[in-house]
Amino acid sequence: MTIPIIDTHQHLWDLSKVDYPWIVPETGPLYRTYLPAELEPQIEEAGVTATIMVQSANSYTDTVYMLDQTDAHDWMVGVVGWVPLLNPEETGRALERFTQNPNFKGMRHTIHGEPDSHWLLQEPIYESLQLLADAGLPFDVVATTHEHLECVSVVGGRIPNLKMVIDHLAQPPFEEGEPGQWGEDMRICAQNPNVYAKISGLGTASGDLEGWTADSVRDLVNWTIDLFGVDRCMCGGDWPVSVLAGGYVKAWTAYKQILSERPIKEQERILNGTAQAFYSVSLPK
Repeated sequence: MTIPIIDTHQHLWDLSKVDYPWIVPETGPLYRTYLPAELEPQIEEAGVTATIMVQSANSYTDTVYMLDQTDAHDWMVGVVGWVPLLNPEETGRALERFTQNPNFKGMRHTIHGEPDSHWLLQEPIYESLQLLADAGLPFDVVATTHEHLECVSVVGGRIPNLKMVIDHLAQPPFEEGEPGQWGEDMRICAQNPNVYAKISGLGTASGDLEGWTADSVRDLVNWTIDLFGVDRCMCGGDWPVSVLAGGYVKAWTAYKQILSERPIKEQERILNGTAQAFYSVSLPK
């Protein structure tokens, strides 16, 4: 049985059209343009049916660029874009504008690039996120520290109707034998039924870019699924960042191998059902 897959975390960047301040020569292989034509054959090889495109820059330009790509590629079924959270009035106008495009499915801000790890905990941002929640749109959280995960719980308490997903499982600490502080933080986050987990980016997080395998991440993936439940877990290939850790196909091969050990119904939820419910998307016909 072939289970349709929605990749919930895929990027594109065109350095000639959009400014990505973090993409610099020091980022190595990532310091170039990555377009759909390069990803499409890898999607087919990995057995992926559709993708959600996620913002790479805190700018309208990036969001517009992504939405334009969805118009040209049927396998891109949604965009997680950007709005200026520090300005609720402008956020309202941006949401009104972007939601006219049915492919605008959520938003993200690269909070891990902000000097203040508690950047999200500001009154104007609460107001903006409330607008997002009231519009029925979810928020992708790029959590990379304990402080970022603390914010997830606080924001969830302030805005109970906001759906959030923790990207890349918040960079789990592979070097520790036990979940540790990260595990405690994730347990607290999981108590909120509107907080989801995105199984993605684990190759780059593992610290073993060349040698990581399904065996390297199996326990972590299963621990997360058992914590959040299959209805709140989804997967993402994290292209093109995944090129740093063996590539897109390697990532999906590992995730699919781990999930294949679970009942079919659970596989279906994690590989496409959760994504459809969370991002309000459908599989391509």
